[in-house]
Amino acid sequence: MKTFKLVSLQLVEENGLIDIELDDGLIINKEDEKSTWLLEAFIDKSYHEYFKKRADDKDELTIQVVITKKENDPAAFQTKITSISELENHISILFEGSLKRTKNDYAELLLQDLLDKGFTGDSLLDEFKVKMQSKPRLAAAKKDNKETPAQS
Repeated sequence: MKTFKLVSLQLVEENGLIDIELDDGLIINKEDEKSTWLLEAFIDKSYHEYFKKRADDKDELTIQVVITKKENDPAAFQTKITSISELENHISILFEGSLKRTKNDYAELLLQDLLDKGFTGDSLLDEFKVKMQSKPRLAAAKKDNKETPAQS
């Protein structure tokens, strides 16, 4: 098994990415025959209702995470919630799933996004160079539309 720091967490929904503010997080590659990963997110209790409903419905969630350093490219996982533990002001959510291999890497996703926004020629190249440095968040995969978490 290998353990890494979870730096950021996003839900991939039909209408885009939903940022989940992490207070702390951990990701474990179990290195088993099923290529299973465990992801633990320590987040504010205000997310409890949303994630409890998704767990009760046994929904598969596509999540996108950044591992170890914020500069790293995001990785998409197909997961299910295996447990939610309530603490004083936080909840700990344990996701189990597998790394979702996407045919597009970050550069291809970025290029497609810029083309969709109408960039061409030199302006496309200039914007691509800027965005490759700043690494804006892009969805690596899409999932069925669900109700988004309510934040207070």
